[in-house]
Amino acid sequence: MTSATETTPAAKKSLSAPRHSKIGHFLAENGALVGLVVLCIALFIATPNFLTTQNLLNVGIQSATTAILAFGMTFVIVTAGIDLAVGSIAALGAMVSAYMFTNIGLPGFVTLLIGLLVGLLAGVISGIGVAYGKLPAFIATLAMMSVARGLTLVLSDGRPIPTAPEVNFLGSYIGPVPVPVIMLAVAGVVCWFILSRTVLGRSMYAVGGNLEAARLSGLPVKRTLVSVYALSGLFAGFAGLLIAGRLSSAQPGAATGYEMDAIAAVVIGGASLAGGSGKASGTLVGALLLAVIRNGLNILNVNSFWQQVVIGCVIAVAVGIDVLRRKND
Repeated sequence: MTSATETTPAAKKSLSAPRHSKIGHFLAENGALVGLVVLCIALFIATPNFLTTQNLLNVGIQSATTAILAFGMTFVIVTAGIDLAVGSIAALGAMVSAYMFTNIGLPGFVTLLIGLLVGLLAGVISGIGVAYGKLPAFIATLAMMSVARGLTLVLSDGRPIPTAPEVNFLGSYIGPVPVPVIMLAVAGVVCWFILSRTVLGRSMYAVGGNLEAARLSGLPVKRTLVSVYALSGLFAGFAGLLIAGRLSSAQPGAATGYEMDAIAAVVIGGASLAGGSGKASGTLVGALLLAVIRNGLNILNVNSFWQQVVIGCVIAVAVGIDVLRRKND
């Protein structure tokens, strides 16, 4: 006979279930952050050079470009889309800016704005193709990737072009703080604000969650999609100028393959490729995680080829976690 104060095995199981559920929910929501903390601790134990001020600033600089591209990609993935053109758009924006400064003689600040506008325009074209042309996002942005990279090579004739001092400032320092890190913070706040505090942000989640339901409820689905790709292009143009600022020149091969890192950062940060979820803070953590992995492997003198293998495994695990999470929902 069980006494009133004795807890049966079934009761113990029911009491522990909520605790396990909370832990599982926390890990599901913050898995990338937990992974980042654990990785930092492991690298600190492996090499004391990791947690030095200079190395952490290097991580911030290395992650800035990827994170800014990924912030733009977050808007797209939230709507269940994909943008394969961001790397090429980044290169094109920087190259047009440099060309206008060096060959046309426009003022530096004007050329900086032109670089941003080129990214915005390229994104709008991709968005129109997706929203009004009914093209799959993969195809529309794949075409833009080829067009943007081709135009970059045509303008540059395959050679670097010097950039304006205003663009070069983006790769400099303000006191001890790198400007790319400051720009990363600014871009992150803008991404968070759009997603969390605007009607456009709420429309993105609605479209990504259920496009047909969003249309039937009266949301401007097509305009939302165009806006999403326009923002992705704008952030890509900004990232391209950041790269050019660090190198003091626009490179025809700049940002090649960066679209994969951007997508990886968003997915690692907890966004679903099926759409309807994603946040700026998660994307930032995903970008930092990728940068820390690369930085740590460099410090440990791991072959660059093996680094690609490690990054690929991390991406595969992140996507696998996303699939399991959606199955359990």
